[in-house]
Order: sequence, then C-alpha cells, then structure tokens
Amino acid sequence: MNPLLKAEQAVLGAVLLDPGQLSHLEWLAPDHFYRQVHQALFAALRKLRGDGHPAVEGEGPVPLSWVTDAVDEAGLHVRGLTASYAHLLVSACPRPAHAPVYGRMVLEGAIHRTVTQHAIRLNQEARAGALRGEVEGALHQADVLTGVLTDLARRWGTEPRPVAPTTSRALGPPALPPAQADRVAEDEEFLLAVLVERPGAMGEVVDWLRPGDFADPVHGHLYRCLGALHHRGEPIDWITLLWEAQQRGLLADGTLSEDRFAAICDGVGAGDAEWLGKRVMRSSITRTAAASALAVRALAEDEVLAPGRLINHALHALGPLDEVRARWQTAHGRPTSRAPTTASPPSGPPAARVHAALTRSTPRPAPSPSGRLGPGPAPAVARPPSRNHG
Repeated sequence: MNPLLKAEQAVLGAVLLDPGQLSHLEWLAPDHFYRQVHQALFAALRKLRGDGHPAVEGEGPVPLSWVTDAVDEAGLHVRGLTASYAHLLVSACPRPAHAPVYGRMVLEGAIHRTVTQHAIRLNQEARAGALRGEVEGALHQADVLTGVLTDLARRWGTEPRPVAPTTSRALGPPALPPAQADRVAEDEEFLLAVLVERPGAMGEVVDWLRPGDFADPVHGHLYRCLGALHHRGEPIDWITLLWEAQQRGLLADGTLSEDRFAAICDGVGAGDAEWLGKRVMRSSITRTAAASALAVRALAEDEVLAPGRLINHALHALGPLDEVRARWQTAHGRPTSRAPTTASPPSGPPAARVHAALTRSTPRPAPSPSGRLGPGPAPAVARPPSRNHG
C-alpha cells in the first residue's frame, strides 16, 4: 500500500467530484504530484477552471463534461489517460470536503522528494568541484538548496530556521578517491612545512584557516599546535612544534609518529602560505558540502519526519558549509554573505494558503446527490489528522 499514491488519487477525485475544491488548493501545484499522469490531470483541472468551465460556477450536479474535458486536456500531455481512470479517481476519494487534507499529504510527499533531489545535486556538484579544484558550483547549489528549503517552509506554513535534530545523524564526509586524497595530503604537508620554516607565515592564514579544514586529522592536530604557539607569541620551529605536540599528548597516545613528523618537518619549506592555505580550504569546502548533502538526504529519506522538522533540520545540516564559506570569503577579502532563511519576501503565499495547508478551508455546501459522480453530502471535518509540523 502506498499512502502517497492514495492521497494523490483522493485529491484529484475530490476535485472531479466538486470543482469548487480547487479554490481551497491554491497552494498546491501540479509538480507537487509524484505521478506524471496526476500532474497532467491536476494542471488540466486548473486550466479548465481558469478558462471558465461551466462546471466551476454552475449550480446543481456536476456535468459529465467536467470529467471528459479534463481527461481530453490532460491527454494532450500524457498518454494512456482514459475516462475510466478518472472514474477510478472519483471512487478513491472518501469525502470531497477533505480535499485540503489530501492536498496537504501530497505537498508533504513533494517536500521530501524535492529536498532529496536537491541534496543529490549538491553532492554531485561537490564531488565534481573536488575533481576540478573549484568550489563555485557547490556553493551555488547550496544556495539553491537553501532557497528551496525556505520556499517549501512558507508553503507548508512555518518559519524556516536551523534546528538541530534530537538524535545525531552525523555521517561524516565521503571517502576521497585515492589520487585525490594523495593530492590533498601533499598540499597539507607542504603548507605545514612552510608554516614551520617561514617566520610569520602563520599570520597569513590564522585568521581564516582552521584545524578542521585539514582532511588528515594528524595534520589538523599539528596546525592546532602551530596556532597555539602563534597565539602565545612563542617562536615557531620544528623543536617548539614537537614540544607543543608532546604537551598535548599527541606523542604519548600514538597520534603523531616520528615518521609522520619527520615527513613534514624535513620537507621543503619554501612556498606561499596563503596560496597553499586556500588550496587546503578549497578541499575543505567540497568535503563539507558533500557531508552536508549526505546529511540532508538522510533526513529527507526519513518518511516519518514531519516537513517542518525536515526543513529546519536540513538548514541546520547546511550550517557547517555556511561557516566554511564565510571564512573562504574572508580569505579572499570579500564580506561574508549568507542566503536569508527567515525573512519573508513580499511574493510569499498569502496567509489564506498557509492556513489551508495546515488545516482546511470551510467546505462548500455539497450539491444534491442526484446526478453526481460520487457520494452525496459529507459531514464537515473539524481538523485534519494531527501531525508535528515542526
């Protein structure tokens, strides 16, 4: 049994039975339906209403032409749609007056599906950017995902705000391909060698490069040691670095081996610390983007997670990428910027649509059962099934 399919059929059946229900579904769009035939049929019903079909404003029983005209219009865009399927949709609707509730279920499925699709695109852009050595595509796709989450929040009737999940969903960044991992490790070792050998080199990167930007945890620990020496105003060389590492327990617990330390401090220490730091940070951005994408996708694929919570948890999962992006802009001398997640644009859905998405509009009086396509008058529903909407 597929509850989402049943909800799509029910909302279409409700509109076929009672065209006036379309006025309570302004916030629902054809692309919110999963099945293509349902998209085409809902679009056709909206078009017929916009064209002034007699069934919309007419009194009494709904004419059969409302169904046949909708099938003909939708048939121009999809194949295989017949009048018999339209009548199946009618029989799939328990009560036409519940159309806004069925529509809300369709919207909920669309939110999960849309967030999943955009998370996949962000992951693809991050992986491609890592191979090309650029971050613009991943950052752009992150902005797109943030905008989509913000729009979906308003359609659902909630304010978009980052909220941490109650349970940890940390998946960590995906493993790098061997060749790419080797290149990243070389950049990190080269940068550390420059920071050890060149007096004052730490001052070029310390304001925007963080230990977490290093893919190798050992490199991150050593950079943290260098940062501590710089912060205290102590001289930096391989002896002071080794001593700081010992004081932090990196030698005693086996985190740092003699060979690893020698590979860094015996390397060539000539180079541009700022340039190397940006290379390390570029890799950090693509890794962080990929990790955020995986976290958002895991949230979206959790069918029991209410849309409001999904949206807010997804915005929280994008937080680490926002933080790295801000430092990336600082490294390039640009003011930090971030896609807004709380301000509501003037073009947002009217309050009536939001109210309809969360509850339902007052149903129209049901016409006489004689000559109609389905069941007669249905009792009004006080509220839709309760859910946690975040």
